[in-house]
Amino acid sequence: MVKTNFEMDFDFKGKTVLITGGSRGIGKATAIAFARCGGRVAINYQSDDTAAKETIAALEGAGHLLVKADIASPVEVEKLATDVAQHFGNIDVLVNNAGIYQEHPIDEVDYQSWQDAWTKILNVNLMAAANLCYCVGQQMIRQGGGKIVNVSSRGAFRGEPTFPAYAASKAGLNAMSQSLAKALGKHNISVTAIAPGFVETDMATNALKGISGQAIKNESPFGRVALPEEVAYGILFYASEGAKFMTGGIMDINGASYLRT
Repeated sequence: MVKTNFEMDFDFKGKTVLITGGSRGIGKATAIAFARCGGRVAINYQSDDTAAKETIAALEGAGHLLVKADIASPVEVEKLATDVAQHFGNIDVLVNNAGIYQEHPIDEVDYQSWQDAWTKILNVNLMAAANLCYCVGQQMIRQGGGKIVNVSSRGAFRGEPTFPAYAASKAGLNAMSQSLAKALGKHNISVTAIAPGFVETDMATNALKGISGQAIKNESPFGRVALPEEVAYGILFYASEGAKFMTGGIMDINGASYLRT
């Protein structure tokens, strides 16, 4: 029988955590949470040096790392995984958090804009995560285990009429997570996904303004959207030792704004 020490489940002392899109929003809240629980955090970001420096300065403990890389590039993904593994000696947790979206309603945009949106969004939201799962996964296999948590979206389930590529990328992320959970379990690697609804982040600022924003908040019986810290809690839970047998799971964090069976 597996024994669980509940007091130790969120103890990440000596663990290395790589978070993509870690300088702001959900990524920042997740980095702060892992550091508070003793983890050594590698924050990947693409361009905002100021935000990245502010985030790493906010982390408890010492020995954290900033790694600037464009994860849409397979070459930079491979280098990112190699650099973090060489710096820390291991990668215990990978959080694929980086993501983008842009509106591209099929009845409004031209064909070129449609193609550009799909290519850009799928490259960042799905292909980059797949490449990171591969590159970091090789390190986890060598070291004897690890945890991969992919940040998806409720949009994968409910459909998003004005940004379908975003919904498709997140649905693909869910399917990939479950496929890799089956493939990597024999290597003591768990793979899970978190599916938030709207979250109070910079990316959601415009959507949450005004009357339309209030309507979004009212989708939840709590009358609000999630805080980044609430999503971070779910990520830490899936990365904890006690959650290992939940591999393949997809956790909804949307305040009952969308329910699925």
